[in-house]
Amino acid sequence: MQIEETAVPGAYVVTPAQLPDARGTFYEVLRTDLLEQVLGHPFTPRQINHSVSRRGTLRGIHGVAVPPGQAKYVTCVRGAVRDVVVDLRVGSPTFGRHHVTELDPGSGRAVYVPDGVGHGFLALTDDACVCYALSATHVPGTQIDIDPLDPELAIPWGCEGAPLLSPKDANAPGLAAARAAGMLATWQAVAPGHLTDPPQGHGVRGEGARGEGTRRRGERP
Repeated sequence: MQIEETAVPGAYVVTPAQLPDARGTFYEVLRTDLLEQVLGHPFTPRQINHSVSRRGTLRGIHGVAVPPGQAKYVTCVRGAVRDVVVDLRVGSPTFGRHHVTELDPGSGRAVYVPDGVGHGFLALTDDACVCYALSATHVPGTQIDIDPLDPELAIPWGCEGAPLLSPKDANAPGLAAARAAGMLATWQAVAPGHLTDPPQGHGVRGEGARGEGTRRRGERP
């Protein structure tokens, strides 16, 4: 399993080792021990959500106020999505910067989204199913919504025509307005403990599931 930091400090792309055979394939979706080595703190899922979206649906940019905060571990279990994280932490050296990752079951990639960072995705297929493992349960009234089409963010969604947005997302404030309203967390409050500057490829490789031979830890029966 490979865990690599993105252009947004504290946000990671996780790529599992695949074990293909005549039956299909197998991979580990989440190894909290390896992830926590990188994060420097525990990640304990408290709630798991699924969303199913038709092609062209754009969800986001969403975050959770700090406190209480809410980290996410995002995977795509059916179809494909263009997944985006956005640094919403005021004072961060990468405030307003984004990172794009395409997620699908074939690659098995996942994205870890830390406290204070926004998240969204564009569904590239019909019935695209995204799974979120969350570090905290939902607290009504704490969600932060940012306009995903804000020119200041300049996210390269690659939409084919107008995206399908919820009324809430379509009417969400832009980054500057959200900052002025005091909606966003500060870098000092949520900065990753190992970082004082933008990331330089911090990450780990774990053994996880391995290749051919006799059955090993993590290998499916």
